[in-house]
Amino acid sequence: MTRLWDKGAPLDQRVLQFTAGEDYALDERLVQYDVQASLAHAAMLHAQQLLSADDYAAIKNGLTELGAQHARGEWCISLADEDGQTALESRLTARIGTAGGRVHLGRSRNDQVLTALRLYMREATRELGTQADAVAAALDALAARHDAVVLPGYTHMQQAMPSSVALWAGGFAAELRDDAAGVTSVQRRLASSPLGSAAGYGTPGLPIDRAATAAALGFDQPQQPVTAVQLSRGKAEAQLLFECTLLAQDLGRLAADLLLFYTQEFAFIKLPDDFTTGSSIMPQKRNPDVCELVRGRTATAQAALLEALAIYAKLPSGYQRDLQLLKAPLFRGIDSVLQSCAIMTALLAGVQFARDITLDPAIHAAEEANALVVEEGIPFREAYQRVGTKRKP
Repeated sequence: MTRLWDKGAPLDQRVLQFTAGEDYALDERLVQYDVQASLAHAAMLHAQQLLSADDYAAIKNGLTELGAQHARGEWCISLADEDGQTALESRLTARIGTAGGRVHLGRSRNDQVLTALRLYMREATRELGTQADAVAAALDALAARHDAVVLPGYTHMQQAMPSSVALWAGGFAAELRDDAAGVTSVQRRLASSPLGSAAGYGTPGLPIDRAATAAALGFDQPQQPVTAVQLSRGKAEAQLLFECTLLAQDLGRLAADLLLFYTQEFAFIKLPDDFTTGSSIMPQKRNPDVCELVRGRTATAQAALLEALAIYAKLPSGYQRDLQLLKAPLFRGIDSVLQSCAIMTALLAGVQFARDITLDPAIHAAEEANALVVEEGIPFREAYQRVGTKRKP
């Protein structure tokens, strides 16, 4: 396999393995976006009379066929390819001949992969928002099924004030919808197209139309100036992972409550049998592993965020290959949160609250104090002391 930068000098296989790392495997999820961006780029080159009609037609058909074949699993990126960009251009050239070598005019792998990443992240933010809203809707349904069920409200892990399933579920639902809005806010950093910025300094001597490719790909505008493109790398990734972390933490706190409610000591809820596992030694056990792992996966999102922030911190301007390493934590954090959302949505559909949850009689103390203020007109602190003295053990 000839790499795009190959000029005939030998390359130690250990260098290829180290520099490619897992990048070639990670690029598998970017192929469809790379094809989409390459088609827009080729159309622009043709419109600017930098690509003949025949070559453009061959490139368009070839890219379309390669994208469809990849989607069907008929080819994949190998270590020998080094990365997805090489894999796509090499296969295109093998399919249509020398015209395939014309598609890279006016771009670099740097802006090529970043364009694919932004297209991917745009779609990922939409899916994350949809999944967060789905968990919120499952909580709404849970509240509707138990609209008359009371719960103790806790502070400091002590019964504090009366609550209900509707209030408990409604609070989490509201925060998950806030998380969905937070994920959507990342779109601002994904609204500008990096395509045509090449290696970060543009394409001198070529009349490319960056506004045309930006519009074709659904961006608001080209990112300007071209030197800002590489400086911006890591920011959208970190912001998206930050929002993923907030979402994961809300899922984790929801899971933590369910775990507490499922203990024999609380016995507030029943979990569906098909969402619990067993013990290899204790026959009676039904273990809430799903909730434990959702809670644990909060750490996955947090770690991905910290990794992304550390990768691009203190880099000098211009492209640095360190930036290649952003893909792994980005994909890992997104995948983990999407999986947690999906499993929690399914789990919540089967959660059943007990109808006879016992509240400590003292849980109404604050309400009693408020009533004294309303009925007798006394200061709240006096009412507080009277009720507190009466209920002193």
